[in-house]
Amino acid sequence: MIDRAPARRSTALLAAAAVTRAATAALRRRAPGGAGRWERKNYAGRTVELYAGPAAALGAVAGAVALPPRVRGAVALAVLGAGACGAYDDVAGEADPRRGFRAHLGALRGGEVTSGAVKLFGVSAAGLAAGALLKERPVDKVLAGVVIAGAAHFVNLVDVRPGRAAGAVVALAAPGLLREGGAGVLAAASVGAAGAVLPEDVGERAMIGDAGAHALGAALGAAVVAGNGRVGLVAHAGAVVGAAVCGERFGASLLRPAGG
Repeated sequence: MIDRAPARRSTALLAAAAVTRAATAALRRRAPGGAGRWERKNYAGRTVELYAGPAAALGAVAGAVALPPRVRGAVALAVLGAGACGAYDDVAGEADPRRGFRAHLGALRGGEVTSGAVKLFGVSAAGLAAGALLKERPVDKVLAGVVIAGAAHFVNLVDVRPGRAAGAVVALAAPGLLREGGAGVLAAASVGAAGAVLPEDVGERAMIGDAGAHALGAALGAAVVAGNGRVGLVAHAGAVVGAAVCGERFGASLLRPAGG
């Protein structure tokens, strides 16, 4: 019997990379709202493009197209939902200097709904909804949601210099390329989409922004969920929650140069 698992993973990786590159080019040609809306200053004051973020989200979803409808729907929900929330923060929160969960939740207690709060709750809701589709038992559904949303926030947390977020996704998803089934396909889709934006990101010609960081993180989280049972989900949920706590503790120094 022919083992088609390597071919499925290769197809997912190449499809994700190709769609990401094609979407980037299409957005560059017809920038919705004008090219100025898609430009930002990075930490070094250089003007960079934001096309790569939404393009990576589309690429990650495209890489999962061969999976069963339920899994494909969960991935689309997680990745596009997280990406949309990140994109909203990229636009609405551009001038907001507040960073971290504590700052945005503090503003919410004071009656102000910041773009960061919308992103926090929106990404969490998308993760939980996707987790409910990917797992059967109630406890596993919740754990899966925590892993997906937590991975999305973690990747955004490390997005403090060019290439770090996309590079982290490639590094963390790469071991999953050895796995069979949906986990391997989703890992390949994550690597393909992140790898496609990495050269321009590192070269400081593009910035994936919150849209790309959260979308790629959600794709990574979905790959983890697909390849783990309850014990693995508990371990990964603990890891992403721990990363969030550490991020809050050291965020002032780590996040100051970031764009989101």
